[in-house]
Amino acid sequence: MAAKELKQGFTTGAAAAASVKAALLALATSQTPVAVDIEFLNGEKKSIAIKKILKFSDTCCQASVIKDAGDDPDITHKAEIGAKVTLSPAKELKVIIQGGQGVGKVTKPGLEVEVGEPAINWGPRQMIQNVVEDICGQYTLSGKKVTVEVFVPQGELLAKKTLNARLGILGGISILGTTGIVRPLSHDAYIATIRSSISVATARGIDTLVFTTGRRSERFAMGLFPAFLEEAFIQTGDFFKAAIDEALDKKSTQEIIYTVFFGKAVKMSLGFEHTHAAKSELTLNKLAHWSRKITGDEKLFCDIKEANTARHAFSYIFPDYPELLTCVGNKIRENARGFAGDRIQIRVIILDFDGNVAFDSRNIKEIP
Repeated sequence: MAAKELKQGFTTGAAAAASVKAALLALATSQTPVAVDIEFLNGEKKSIAIKKILKFSDTCCQASVIKDAGDDPDITHKAEIGAKVTLSPAKELKVIIQGGQGVGKVTKPGLEVEVGEPAINWGPRQMIQNVVEDICGQYTLSGKKVTVEVFVPQGELLAKKTLNARLGILGGISILGTTGIVRPLSHDAYIATIRSSISVATARGIDTLVFTTGRRSERFAMGLFPAFLEEAFIQTGDFFKAAIDEALDKKSTQEIIYTVFFGKAVKMSLGFEHTHAAKSELTLNKLAHWSRKITGDEKLFCDIKEANTARHAFSYIFPDYPELLTCVGNKIRENARGFAGDRIQIRVIILDFDGNVAFDSRNIKEIP
């Protein structure tokens, strides 16, 4: 059976640009479009449906769309994204882009947008600029100042499900997008969040980063390093190599402390650049053979090989076989150092499932 083709979607930035276009067309033509064609920054085009248009006067109108992330998981999928457009006299075309309800404001340095500005990234700003120039050129509105206020009615609520507060983006979500297209499972948004998190940490003068794979491991890591600033903790998800690559781009990063549970640890020890790609039966089979080689315990080999999950296998290993944990931890460190080279120090901590330290590479003899 052929694999299902995954549906592409569009970003919050593309949604904002479509709203701007619809509002401008309503002002310029006195019509209310049900859809508008948007050209993405890579040249592709898409028709985006308009949810509603409200015309306040001959110079002020707002429109909104429902954001469609396609088959890519996204907290803004089905969120309403809108823009209020106001025209005023000017000697030449001038575009002012502001953040309204539900759009966060940048309060920490290190991001693409300056402190004090609405969290609307370069891609969305360029798409909005292109739309305004196009419509104003078509309908002789070149002698106008066009003020665009982007809004997200549920933005403040949605932002609570993101890392925006950690990044210093307060009061709502970010309006994002590199090209305007959401490509299913491309993971671009997650990597962009990692990049932004590291940039904020760098701007705070932080040179030691604590990488975790999610909220739970991060919570335990914060307990291990209570003196560290919150910005030092970076959730990297499945992106083992990509997260290290982002840290390498920041010349000030001196050390990465990877703090992970055993399930991710085994996949990282096998050298998977993206740990979601590792199949459970493969990782457990390899782990079982390591156990046989290291301990010579045939029962342990069978138990691990027949385990349902890495967590199940961990119950056989910890605390009775620390040498096997050392093998896994050292392999993670070797692989991370292979990605990072000699420029960044790597420390690996493996947690048990209650958050206690089961392995810490700092307590192990330095790998040659």
